[in-house]
Amino acid sequence: MHTFGNRRDIDGLRALAVLPVVLFHFGFNTFSGGFVGVDVFFVISGFLITSILFREISAQRFSFLDFWGRRARRILPALTLVVVVTLALGWLLLTAKDLSDLGRTIRYQSLFISNILFMREDGYFAPASDLKPLLHTWSLAVEEQYYIFFPLMMVLLMRYVRHWRWMLFAVLLVSFGLNIVYIERRPEFAFFSLPTRAWELLCGAMLAVLPAAKHAPRLWVRQTVGLAGLAAVLLAVFTFDKTTVFPGWAALVPVLGTTALIWSGARGPTLAGQLLSLRPMVWIGLLSYSLYLWHWPIYVYANAISIDGIQPPEALGWIALAATLAWLSLRFVELPFREKRVFASRSSVLVGGLASIAVLAVVGSAIRSADGVPQRLSGKALEYAQSREWKAGQTDCMQLSTDKALDKVCLVGGDQEVAPTKMFWGDSHTAALLPAIAGNAGRDVHPVWLYSLTACPPIIDEHLRQQCKDFNKRNMALVLERGIKDVVLAANWSLYIYGREDGDGDKQFLLDRKDNMAQAEQRLAVGLKAQVAELRAAGVQVWLFKEVPLQHKSFIDRLTTLARIGRSAEGLGRPLNEHLARQQFFTSLFGSMSAADSGIHVIDPTPLMCKDGLCMIDVDGHSQYKDADHLSDAGSARLGPLFAPLLLGTSRH
Repeated sequence: MHTFGNRRDIDGLRALAVLPVVLFHFGFNTFSGGFVGVDVFFVISGFLITSILFREISAQRFSFLDFWGRRARRILPALTLVVVVTLALGWLLLTAKDLSDLGRTIRYQSLFISNILFMREDGYFAPASDLKPLLHTWSLAVEEQYYIFFPLMMVLLMRYVRHWRWMLFAVLLVSFGLNIVYIERRPEFAFFSLPTRAWELLCGAMLAVLPAAKHAPRLWVRQTVGLAGLAAVLLAVFTFDKTTVFPGWAALVPVLGTTALIWSGARGPTLAGQLLSLRPMVWIGLLSYSLYLWHWPIYVYANAISIDGIQPPEALGWIALAATLAWLSLRFVELPFREKRVFASRSSVLVGGLASIAVLAVVGSAIRSADGVPQRLSGKALEYAQSREWKAGQTDCMQLSTDKALDKVCLVGGDQEVAPTKMFWGDSHTAALLPAIAGNAGRDVHPVWLYSLTACPPIIDEHLRQQCKDFNKRNMALVLERGIKDVVLAANWSLYIYGREDGDGDKQFLLDRKDNMAQAEQRLAVGLKAQVAELRAAGVQVWLFKEVPLQHKSFIDRLTTLARIGRSAEGLGRPLNEHLARQQFFTSLFGSMSAADSGIHVIDPTPLMCKDGLCMIDVDGHSQYKDADHLSDAGSARLGPLFAPLLLGTSRH
């Protein structure tokens, strides 16, 4: 099986791998499973490289240095160029935090362990990952980790194990088994790690080391297998999507489909092979590595400088740019190195490769250590960047879910020696209201108490984590002990039912992990009513603060970049109808509670934050948000008038 010669169909298969990936990333929904192109690449790589290894080890002329020298020529030149250009654009466009994150990624990527970094962060499909210009290097990291260990394993197996192919197959099965085990327990590990992805490369490897058959398979068999393989890959490309549990069992479809395509073309042309061997497919296949490298940073930065995201006509233009850069990279970077017109000797390419790795690692570390060099920013870009920071006063008022002691409390305004009569109580959204409170509290002799605990709704529910239950019980005890007259309950209410729109895995549903929305709504309603009933029984006036309109995280991250290129953020925000739709349940719940009891009041920030059908991010040149849902200082201060009736003593009791 290893005596294949030149395979135009495999060049075309590379096109079948890269095109769906690119189209998927640029938002063409027809290619909803385009991410499986990476799995196709894994099988191709495993087959081609193992074919070379098998041939050289069998002929007793294999050299580790020669092997790694070839890998360096193939991988490093174009990759180094793309990383340098990505960093230069990041220097021009990114916030300090995002550039700092890019520096860390470059440090990890230069050591080919970026997959380890990404598995500890947001998932591959999370919208937050759209802001990482080198996210796609995870697959290169998996491959290079594989090729550190695989050649040594091949040498040892072929020299010292009689039935070494069975041993190789056993490793494949173990890797596939780990993939199945971890896809439920730790899906990020299953997606990004070498142990759970190695089986895909090993499928190609097993194909390369199959003993040559005495009789060639019949043509109809190869035709059937080839068409079935092509159908399997296309089925995955067009029917899988972000909700597909992947890799898991689903990855068998594109992986076995690719394996079938390679096998079917081994002994001559087939219909599937002829389709893959068409000149446009072969041409794209030759560009595939550079196209894969260029397309993702282009997507990230193009998305960052757009007001409303990349639209299809624009996407085609950006893809054309990626293809052009890929051709230039192939012509002037990849081929000169691969054909040994540059760094002709093995030692020179290895030394040059190690030097480039070291320089990138140092540069990435320096940028990370410098916190993304915030000195680069000025004017509006700097203001936007600073609006995302939590000020010391707010963090001093906010308990973190990682804190062991519940001892953080703020007295805001008034005479600190006078007993407070009003309390703000809730999750981190309550702490974000500090500027709004301070703008009014200074005009009253009574200070205001502010208590907040991250990711803790102010409700009574036995399923809340213990820290949250303790926090809420302590606050209720303080209300009773100190004779508090008014309590504002504030939270990111919708989070606890519907989860984060920007993705957060199992941590989305804090009230109901069974994804039963109706049950979660019911539990929150019961829990909130129980907490309010306790407060009302103590004679407390209750103020329910509806959450601020949620924004898309990518919109907030885009502000600084837009300012860096001189574009206005006017018109950037969430449509009002989307906000109202998400808040429909809470509008009904809060409205019914206040209608039933004159001691329950509702404060709605929507009229102040939305107009003309848009919930704005930027108002009068100031960002209203720190992130997708927490108010910035400026945004919070604008809501001050909403609390004046309560804090200035003009509310009806």
